[in-house]
Amino acid sequence: MATDLSLDLDLEQSTTRQDLLPLVLDVDDALIRTDLLHETAVAYVKANPLRAFDLVFWLMRGKAALKRELSLRVALAVDDLPLNDGLVEFAREAHAAGRQVGLATAADQLLALRLARRFDFVDFVIASDGSLNLKGNAKAKALAEKFPDGFAYAGDSKSDLPVWARAESIILAGASSQVAAKARRLGKPVEAEFERPGLGLRGWLKALRVHQWAKNALVFVPLILSGMATQPIADVRALTAFIAMSLMASGTYLLNDLFDLADDRRHWTKRERPLASGKLRIKHGIPAAAGLIVGSLALAATLGLQSFAVIAAYMATTLGYSFYIKRQPIVDAFALGALFTMRLGLGIVAVNAAPSAWLLVFSMFLFTSLSFAKRQTEIQKSIAKGLSAVGGRGYLAGDAGLILAMGVATGMTAVTIMVLYIMNDAFSAAFYREPLFLWVFPAVLFMWISRIWMLCHREQLNDDPVAFAIRDKLSIALGGVMGLAFIASWLL
Repeated sequence: MATDLSLDLDLEQSTTRQDLLPLVLDVDDALIRTDLLHETAVAYVKANPLRAFDLVFWLMRGKAALKRELSLRVALAVDDLPLNDGLVEFAREAHAAGRQVGLATAADQLLALRLARRFDFVDFVIASDGSLNLKGNAKAKALAEKFPDGFAYAGDSKSDLPVWARAESIILAGASSQVAAKARRLGKPVEAEFERPGLGLRGWLKALRVHQWAKNALVFVPLILSGMATQPIADVRALTAFIAMSLMASGTYLLNDLFDLADDRRHWTKRERPLASGKLRIKHGIPAAAGLIVGSLALAATLGLQSFAVIAAYMATTLGYSFYIKRQPIVDAFALGALFTMRLGLGIVAVNAAPSAWLLVFSMFLFTSLSFAKRQTEIQKSIAKGLSAVGGRGYLAGDAGLILAMGVATGMTAVTIMVLYIMNDAFSAAFYREPLFLWVFPAVLFMWISRIWMLCHREQLNDDPVAFAIRDKLSIALGGVMGLAFIASWLL
């Protein structure tokens, strides 16, 4: 009985000691769901891609020097960074219970101090100082010297193992199963464990915006209109072009999301994107984007120089859009229309179809109109939130009327171009057996474009009218009517 009582007393004393230990929190991918070095590097390069050479030069002086240079030059929006909510609440409760709580991070001290002001429970900050990179053994040594009587440490990575080895207790803050297993083998008590939400297949599909691949079906339009759909070789080339365009689109979507992190985190829906929310780490997003883009270019090259040139032009335009164009009013919508039209251009050169000026001009006006609808929706939602401008764009709240007018005008111009095509070209084309059925097209287009803009005016449209059309039952039905009309004009 005496032995049992002694054990109970020892456990009680151990628990009390653990509860009083200073609680030290790692920052990168632990307290926050991102890495401050990666965040500042992306933000710095975003302003000018040539700045990437600065990063290489600073890195030659050491990682601590690189972090200091970036922290001096980048005004990172630390209040918008995604948090590990479980660890934040754990730290807040520990502080309320009387424990000393602080940050120990390999991030630069200037940036770490700014981040610390976001929390009401941080008592101290230990960080890299421009010469010493406070990571791994360096962090372990600094904490052991500051807290000779012991400390508890919350971390997530392999580099935290030396720190846990010198800590009295462990908090696993988003550690992988391999790192967690190694930490437990140290024989220290684990106070708490906070799992990082897995991205999984569904998360990757969202990050790559695979649902947007439906837009790339435009690649098949020249194949169908040229009457080459019954030729197996042409079908294979069109499918190859579709895959190449899809890979390129996903790769550039990732890059766009990387450069839009700050704005996306303040957006009502985009803040849930994998990169903005921290579910997809920047260090994984960058190589994924590079791999997709290289794969796309390689696949396009198998189709010939012209296909490669179109894909390369699409990439250049998208990067130009991400870095600069999207902040230029009116021009941004025109650029988006051009990106849609390039999909048609790829379809033309992939199957060596005769180019149609009617098709390309129609595409420019139609998709520019839909791009204006997207901007109009963003302006309206910004107004509803009391904002005077759309974040990350060049539009002001007062631009709503103008964008509405320009969007409707370009949409109706697309309908007019369709009418002119039918009157001047379709009836003389040998491809159509009964072109009278084509008159269904302008009528349906008029109704659909009018509906899009009516919903937009009523503030019932989501951010992307193309994505809306893919899910909207009436839009799908109207598309079916157009498909039947085309088949009738071709076969009857």
